[in-house]
Order: sequence, then C-alpha cells, then structure tokens
Amino acid sequence: MSTEPVSAPDFHTLGLSPAALRAVSAAGFTSPTPIQSKAIPPALSGSDVIGCAATGTGKTAAYLLPVLERLAGKTGTRALVLAPTRELALQIAQAVDTLGREARMRAAVVIGGVAQEGQRQALRERRPILIATPGRLVDHLESGTARLDDIEMLVLDEADRMLDMGFAPQLRRVMARLPAKRQSLLFSATMAGEVAEFARKHLRSPVRVEVARSGTAPARATQLAYRVGQTEKNALLEALLRGSDDSTLVFVRTRRRADKVARSLERAGHKIDRIHSDRSQAQRQRALESFRRGQVRVLVATDIAARGIDVADIAHVVNFDLPHVAEDYVHRIGRTARASASGRASSFVAPDETPLLQAIERLMRARVPEGRVPRDEPAFKEAVEASEARQHAPGPRQPGHGVSSRPAGQAPGRHARTHGRSAVFSGGPSRKSAHRRPAAATRWS
Repeated sequence: MSTEPVSAPDFHTLGLSPAALRAVSAAGFTSPTPIQSKAIPPALSGSDVIGCAATGTGKTAAYLLPVLERLAGKTGTRALVLAPTRELALQIAQAVDTLGREARMRAAVVIGGVAQEGQRQALRERRPILIATPGRLVDHLESGTARLDDIEMLVLDEADRMLDMGFAPQLRRVMARLPAKRQSLLFSATMAGEVAEFARKHLRSPVRVEVARSGTAPARATQLAYRVGQTEKNALLEALLRGSDDSTLVFVRTRRRADKVARSLERAGHKIDRIHSDRSQAQRQRALESFRRGQVRVLVATDIAARGIDVADIAHVVNFDLPHVAEDYVHRIGRTARASASGRASSFVAPDETPLLQAIERLMRARVPEGRVPRDEPAFKEAVEASEARQHAPGPRQPGHGVSSRPAGQAPGRHARTHGRSAVFSGGPSRKSAHRRPAAATRWS
C-alpha cells in the first residue's frame, strides 16, 4: 500500500480541469479540505484509493470530483457509488447535482423505501452515475433492471458502516457483477477488521490517505460523559436542553426507544422530530428538512437512519444510549463540529454501559472527561418526578402496542432473511454481541 501525497494548498494544484474548477467555485468551495487535497490527485490518476476520514471532512467531494472528471465525454453508466443508508445516498445525489451541473452529469438513485418504477426509469436512461444502497441494488440486479457491465469506477462511502449493518452478503453479490478491471475508491471513518479485509480483497495496490488516525474524534468537539442510571436519562436530557438553545441530535439504540424519547420531549414542550427505519422515506426527509431549517430544535435518531444527515449547524450531539460498536461513536459525534465549526457531544453512561465507554476510549486512545450530573437543578428534579409519576400511572395501552406493522402473511424482510429471524426477533444475541469482548471492570466503581 503506497503512502499518501502531500497536501495541496488550493484546488488549482490538484489537477482538476477548468470546468471542474468552475463547478467547485460555484459550489462555494474556496480551498480543499485535507482529505480532498490528498485523495483527489491519486484518484484522478486512476489509482485505487482508501480514504480514512471522519464525517464532515469533505470526503464526498474528494471522490465525486475525480469521478466527474474521469467520466467526462463518456456514455452509459460508468460509476457506481454505494452508501449504507437512503439519506446518505440522497445527500450524494445532491452533491452530484451541484458539482456536475456544468458538465450536465446526472445520477440515478436506487434506494429502499420508495417506489421502484421511477428508479427503473432512471436506470433505463443509463445515467453516468448510479448511487445505491446495497440491498435495493441487489433487488434490481436480480430482477434484471440494473446491469453493472460497464462500470469503470466503484466508490464505497462509509464502508465500515455498510459492513457493520450486515450488508456483507449484498456487497458480495454486487462485487460479483462488477468488471474485474475497474478503479475502486473506499472511504471509511475507521479502518480495521472487516473493512481492512474487504479492502485487501477488492482493491489493487491502493493509495491510502488518512487525515486523522482511524478512530479519531473531531478535534473541535467538546466531549463529556455523564454517569447516570437508566431512569435518569430523560431528566438529564431535559436539563441539558433547558441549559442552552443549541440544535440537538439525540442518538438512541432502537426504534422503540426513539419513539419513547420523542414523546417525552414533546410532553416537555420541545419542538422535535424523529427518524428511524420504521418511518417512511417521506417522513424521514420531512424530519431532516425541518431540522435543517430550524423548524424543530431536536432530532431523535437511530444509527441506521442517521447516516447521511447533512446539517451544517448541529451544535450538540447527545448519545442517549452508547453504541454497541465503538466506531459508531466516532460517526455520531462527527455530526457536530463539522468542517471548521465547534460543537459538543454528551454521552449518557448507565452502569451497564461502562464497558462500552471503555471500548470507545480504547479506540480513540483517549479518556472522555466526566461531566457533572445536575441532580440538584429544578429541571432535572421535575423530569425525574414526572418520569416516576408515569411509571406509577402509565395510562391506557397504546393502539398497536406489541403488534408488528408488517401485513399478516407477508414474508420476512431482507434483514430478517439475511441475519436469521430467531436472533433478530426473539431477543437472542446479535451477530456483534455474540462476538463482543467480555465486559471489563466498570470505570466508576
């Protein structure tokens, strides 16, 4: 694996064409970010590239500019960009619209959660760039509505997350349909385990460019870890929200948890919305737009739905639940302190989550400072009392509680087929938890 090139001071030194430079200027870019200055030259030369960079570092333009340059004057679908979520795929498509406007480059977007007919039409048009999530692309490949015979450039964006989400089987099917002779660009916030193995198998003599050591948190993000009980988390969130007017992105572990936290915040009078995999694509897009425009102050999200959140001014990220995979922590807090901005990341650590925090600290090779829990503040006390009152008088059973939203008789979804229904729906251990490192001694003992 070759070493990375020296950083370039401005876009004119990267080897981009005058048309590309005009597109960059029209997009409002004044100087390249480190990942752009290091990744664009080798990508333009035709080399395979591994880019290790966190969210918010400008990696989308780092691969799109070379793709647009190398596809100039060619016909047919020549580039495939794979992303883990619908939101990220749509964000990439918006970047293609912006950077490819002068060259009249268009992308076909193939994602789940929306009708397939429009996607089939876009595929028939053989647009130069195909942006897809792995699962929906496999659906089109198997039905014959998509072909990858002419692909010259493959981009895997947030490859670590795709593998973490269990897309390895779908990725294998996609890779089997691609021409052996191609250029591959892989971007990831972390580079270890499955990602490193995937790169060794599918990339040829790649140039590795790394703007920060794998597992590095954003330098401008102020991190604090709060030791609380599970029943105190809502109270702490309420106290933090009352303490500032910052736009806040709250990460939770499950869809049900997201709904529960959202209801609690609504009862407290906050303007909120939520995104998770049970929400339709239209609902998720509306929630993102409302958050982006400031119409809602708080967005509650699960990891799966939160990839691709492209909001410039997220001042506060809250880890209501710590992630089971340490690398996800880096992705989460990368949603704040983007580019040159600053921000803060607050993590709620219940006693049983202490080993998860220790895994995060091992990955980052740094301790997360401990924050003071404001148990003596009125907002905290009021929220605890309200929570206790609801526990004693929870109210009537909600309609649809405990009932699957899947129509009766409908076959299990792709995730259940891939991962095994018993493990996913019966409370059995997940693929990751079955191999998780044994819990270490608690940090705060």
